[in-house]
Amino acid sequence: MQFHIVTGFPRLFAGPLSESIIRRALDRQLVEIFIHDLRDFTTDKHRSIDDYPYGGGPGMILKPEPIFACVEHIRETYPLASAKVILMSPQGPTFTQRRANELAHEAGIIIICGHYKGVDERVREFLATEELSIGDYVVTGGELPAMIVIDAVVRLIPGVLGDLDSAIGDSFQQNALDYPHYTRPEEFRGQRVPEVLMSGHHAKIAEWRKNMAEARTRERRADLLEPK
Repeated sequence: MQFHIVTGFPRLFAGPLSESIIRRALDRQLVEIFIHDLRDFTTDKHRSIDDYPYGGGPGMILKPEPIFACVEHIRETYPLASAKVILMSPQGPTFTQRRANELAHEAGIIIICGHYKGVDERVREFLATEELSIGDYVVTGGELPAMIVIDAVVRLIPGVLGDLDSAIGDSFQQNALDYPHYTRPEEFRGQRVPEVLMSGHHAKIAEWRKNMAEARTRERRADLLEPK
């Protein structure tokens, strides 16, 4: 699967993409991640990617020309003519585990990282196929949200985690939170691991985990149990 990130700040991605699960996926050639610098698609000597908003007001707006040029370059250079173009924006629907599952089946996606005050509306209207938000709050740009989307999707690709059950059992996969986990030592500061987990009785362990997941979900995120 290919990920194409359109950004004015490519160096923000160096650390997160070189560690842990994403690094493993890259090393195994299960995914390809391309970072496209918007400044490479400008035409002025200052390599400007933003400008003042028409009508006045605070902040700067990402210009449409380099964004369109970059996405068109991606579509022409890589076999992704019909790839989804996702604009990271606080105005979009909230990114969910269900959407991550859906995106994991794509051959590739293009992610546009907004920045400054926002992007020219023509990007939203005529280029992006959808918008995604990571929550009802605002961060400096779309780079960190893009990393979250990539991480959530990459771990669902077969072969990345080694054991796909590890991803299937995550919180939100079954409209429920995950059950409690324990590891060694058996006792820590007077608190012991539940006996059932050390019993070796797989059916009882499965039942305990199911009950704990349901109880935790009901206590912390009852909305997940409501009919959709």
